[in-house]
Amino acid sequence: MKQPYSLVRARPEPEFEISVDGAPVPVIPGQTIGAALHGAGVRTWRTTRIDGRPRGLFCGIGVCFDCLVTVNGSPSLRACLTEARPGDRVSTGREAGPGRPEDGPGGEAGGGSAGEPGREPGGKAGGEVHGEPGDGWNQGPRDGRGTVNGR
Repeated sequence: MKQPYSLVRARPEPEFEISVDGAPVPVIPGQTIGAALHGAGVRTWRTTRIDGRPRGLFCGIGVCFDCLVTVNGSPSLRACLTEARPGDRVSTGREAGPGRPEDGPGGEAGGGSAGEPGREPGGKAGGEVHGEPGDGWNQGPRDGRGTVNGR
């Protein structure tokens, strides 16, 4: 099977890797961090603060705040909008990286009971990437309804 690049005779820049919670993730130049994670088979990388529900890409266009990550020390960036650059250090707020045993099947969150390694008591993810729309941490809606533009 031919690669899409060969079909259009494109000559893209060479692939590179970023570090996500210490684990290497391959990136095609121009991909967002969210696209690179999705391409690597990682579907979730954080959990909600209240119920510990898994979150990753949802809208993919920057409207929601489900894909928040910390990139090179800058917290609460939307992975779906942040272009990956060589050498980026991405932190999801989880000690275990994508695909590690603590993550459960498929590199997803929720692979075990509350209090397992890499999680705070109660099953909540550790770290600073926990913003929810309306809580002031990520410039989301501030009306308390959890909606965008009143919808």
